[in-house]
Amino acid sequence: MKTMACRRYVIMATLLPFGVPFAWGQTPSAAPGQTYPARPIRLIIPLPPGGGADFIGRAVGQQLSDQLGRPVIIDNRGGASGAIAGEIAARAAPDGYTLFLAYAASHGINPALGKVPYEPLKDFSAITYMAQSQNIISAHPSFAVNSLMELVSAARAKPGKIVYASAGFGSATHLSTVLLAQMTGANFTHVPHKGAGPALIDLLGGHVQFAFASLPAALPHTRAGKLKALAVSGLKRSPIVPEVPTVAESDPARLDGFETNQWYVLLGPAKLPAAIVQRLNSETNKALNIPEMRAKLERQGVEIEGSTPEAAHDFIRRELAKWVKVVAAAGIKSEPGR
Repeated sequence: MKTMACRRYVIMATLLPFGVPFAWGQTPSAAPGQTYPARPIRLIIPLPPGGGADFIGRAVGQQLSDQLGRPVIIDNRGGASGAIAGEIAARAAPDGYTLFLAYAASHGINPALGKVPYEPLKDFSAITYMAQSQNIISAHPSFAVNSLMELVSAARAKPGKIVYASAGFGSATHLSTVLLAQMTGANFTHVPHKGAGPALIDLLGGHVQFAFASLPAALPHTRAGKLKALAVSGLKRSPIVPEVPTVAESDPARLDGFETNQWYVLLGPAKLPAAIVQRLNSETNKALNIPEMRAKLERQGVEIEGSTPEAAHDFIRRELAKWVKVVAAAGIKSEPGR
């Protein structure tokens, strides 16, 4: 017996430095949420550094590091509008150590276009709807319209003569304009670009007449008089530009319910244990509601949300259904020539 006891202590001394949990005479009983996290967490952001998703992910990730007592390592995986990063996250082990910052393209628009190697609902566990950032419809000062309905009226009077820029075929800014056209009967001409930056440059140069753009990107140019703000894309006015009406306000009869914001939902792989989902949900919502965090994000045009896991899942389901309908009505299947 003494020999056996000695062997047990030797094994204990060998395994403890490597963090191997055990309890002699019983099976481990600690729930995943009680022991989690025991090592660094990777947060995959499906866009390059420097954009809105990266800003939000890094800000919240740092706060989660402080709250959880473990590093949250940011892993930027740009490409294919989130599809590359999404596949990596979907195939990761469901242990809470790989998280994914989903956004409109990765879990709304691209799946509607059939351009992702994963199921946006089945292959992920929703944690919380973190935040959203509105788009703003901006026009060049030389374009003789001063409201959204003047824009729509001009496009209806001269079909195909009003030209808009987008971040690319099938992008959020492209399909937002498609939705606007479907709901109003307007006919616009599309000029796709390789990214939101080039589209905004073309608009500033007067080469196109209007465009949907992210509020943080377009606002400095609007305030400098280089662009005209026609409407914001949310269901309610933005607290940053409360003087700018929503799209729906511009024509309640035809545009009621119009919303095409940029949004961010925290996900994990499918079958993430419920205890870990609840821990991450609680900690993330807590981080989002710290006054300093709210102020930091709101200065960048980000509106804090926070939700239950169920509400986050339902939000993605509704967004996906919306874009599937828009894509089908427009007859868009894939990029031209593919």
